[in-house]
Amino acid sequence: MPGEMSPTGKPSGPGSPPEPRASHADRDRVVDVLRVAAGDGLLTVDELDERLEVALSARTLSELAPLTADLPAAAHGTAAKTKDTVRIEQVFSGATERSGRWTLPRRLELAVTWCDVTLDLTEAVITHDTLRIDVAMTGKTLTLITRPGIEIDVDGLTLVHCKLSHRHARTSPDTPAALRVELVGQKTHGKVVVRPPRRTLGQWLLRRPASSG
Repeated sequence: MPGEMSPTGKPSGPGSPPEPRASHADRDRVVDVLRVAAGDGLLTVDELDERLEVALSARTLSELAPLTADLPAAAHGTAAKTKDTVRIEQVFSGATERSGRWTLPRRLELAVTWCDVTLDLTEAVITHDTLRIDVAMTGKTLTLITRPGIEIDVDGLTLVHCKLSHRHARTSPDTPAALRVELVGQKTHGKVVVRPPRRTLGQWLLRRPASSG
C-alpha cells in the first residue's frame, strides 16, 4: 500500500528498492564486535545491552550498520580474528596461565598432564555468550578465577580422585549475565578450584568484594 513503512522506518513503495536482508551470520558478526568493544571499555553495560537487543532482532543490514558505526576499526578487526577453538597441551612442564585482557574463544581444549592451569577471566575479552572448556587433565590444579556476571557450570565434568572447590563471586541480583562457562570432560587426581579474585589488603580492611563490575 502507498505510504507503507519498512521495519527501519523508511517509506517503501513500488519505486523503492528492497533493503538487503540481514542473515544470522551478519547479526553474529555485529554481536561479536559489540562484545569486544564492551570488553575494551568502549561501551557501557547498558549500551551493550541496548545494542545487542537491536542487533539480535535486526531484519536488514541498514538496521545493523549504526550499531558499530561509532566504534574504531580495531574493534572490528579483533572480532574477525577471534578463534573458535584454542588448544592447550602440556605434559610434565611448568604451570600455564591465561590472564589479563586475553580474548576468549568459543571453545578451549585442555590436554594437560601434571601441570597447573590457571584461567583468569576477570579481565578477559568476552566475544561469545558461552565458553566451552573440554577438559582432559590429570594431576595438579585447574583454577578458574571469575567475576560477577560469569557463571561456571561443572555438571558436565567428571571428577576421578579429584576435589572440587567452587566459591561464587559476591554479586548483585541485577548484575547482567556476561558469560556462561561450561566445563566438560574429565579431571583425574588433583583439584578443580573456581573462585573470585583474592582481595587486596585495603579491600579486606574495608570488607569490600574484590570485583564489583
